Amino acid sequence: MSVCVQCPRQCGVDRETGLGFCRVPEAPMVARAAAHFGEEPCISGTRGSGTVFFSGCNLRCVFCQNHAISRGQAGKPLSVPALRNVLLRLRDTGVHNINLVTPSHYAHAIAQALDGLDLGIPVVWNSSGYDSVETLRMLDGLIQVYLPDFKYAAPDLAQRYSAAPDYPEIALAALTEMYRQTGPYELDGDGILRRGVLVRHLILPRRPKNTRGVIDLVAQTLPQGAFLFSLMSQYTPMPGLENFPELQETVSPALAAFCYDYMVRRGITDGYCQDPESATDEMIPDFDGAGI
Repeated sequence: MSVCVQCPRQCGVDRETGLGFCRVPEAPMVARAAAHFGEEPCISGTRGSGTVFFSGCNLRCVFCQNHAISRGQAGKPLSVPALRNVLLRLRDTGVHNINLVTPSHYAHAIAQALDGLDLGIPVVWNSSGYDSVETLRMLDGLIQVYLPDFKYAAPDLAQRYSAAPDYPEIALAALTEMYRQTGPYELDGDGILRRGVLVRHLILPRRPKNTRGVIDLVAQTLPQGAFLFSLMSQYTPMPGLENFPELQETVSPALAAFCYDYMVRRGITDGYCQDPESATDEMIPDFDGAGI
């Protein structure tokens, strides 16, 4: 591939010889591939989610908890056959699913690795929500579960925190395509998500309007009762936020309760609501190359 247009940035660079916004080369860089128990219960279950952490990212979230990999500073580059072998070995450990974390900028390589591969368990696309519809269409039939973030409802906030003023419209279009591919969510007999869309939203401190806006957009776009929603209060201030004083605190119980009540009033009742006490860094994994 000579020109990269895999994500909405449309950088147009040749990642064999240079770097685009995601700051990583064309070959997938993987920082960790192992069972992970920090996802929602329908993803982690009792045996863990087979999580593959990819390096690089097409956003620049100032509050990112995974700087070591999101800026492309960790990970091992893998060929498509090597990535396929990682997925197979991870499957064989007994995990509930294969969970591809921050995969958007490696979509072509991932599609090649999954093509014709019968894993026997769901494959989860765990992204920021900043995905190109054209790229998602290429994954149709290869991905069973979409696990997108929906971070922002307003362009100014998306620009300030993630350098992506078009995030709301991009994420909404991506969400629509994800649901088109999977249809209503399906759980197996053990309560594990086997197919469907689970939308995540991280409440930000002092930003109730943003959460209300996200909830409104999702409720207006997807059929009631046909998707899962995860309202997260785990926001944890990270170093380097001196220019963002509003982000230097955790989510208050009052704000979390307000957002939960609004979500229910808008008819979103299938999914999860996180306790504000979960705002720690304990679930951030070590990106130590495990499983690669």
